[in-house]
Amino acid sequence: MFEIIVRQNFSAAHQIEGYPGNCSELHGHNWRIELCIGVGELNELGMALDFKQAKKILREIIGKLDHTFLNDNPFCSGGNPTAERLAELIYIQAAGKIPEKVSINSVTVWESENAGVRYSK
Repeated sequence: MFEIIVRQNFSAAHQIEGYPGNCSELHGHNWRIELCIGVGELNELGMALDFKQAKKILREIIGKLDHTFLNDNPFCSGGNPTAERLAELIYIQAAGKIPEKVSINSVTVWESENAGVRYSK
């Protein structure tokens, strides 16, 4: 199994409603998203998946989030826009955009240099 890994950054604000601390206040992050795509076989060029294709998939998703207030963003509707929820929502979106014979292994969302969450099924 090969794993293609691409990263993309975006900036956005959020607040965690009901949180008993500072995160309940409006604040922002420079988020980093890591998309890991599993591929079982190489193509005729000896590639698992073109990095360009993987980057495009992630860029399309991140474009919906960049420079928004995540609490009001339809992408995040249905609950607090935590790093955990973002990881799951990005995973779901990416899974709907990948070619056949390819799978999403995981999505990692970093809300700071030292704090992140990984989602996989």
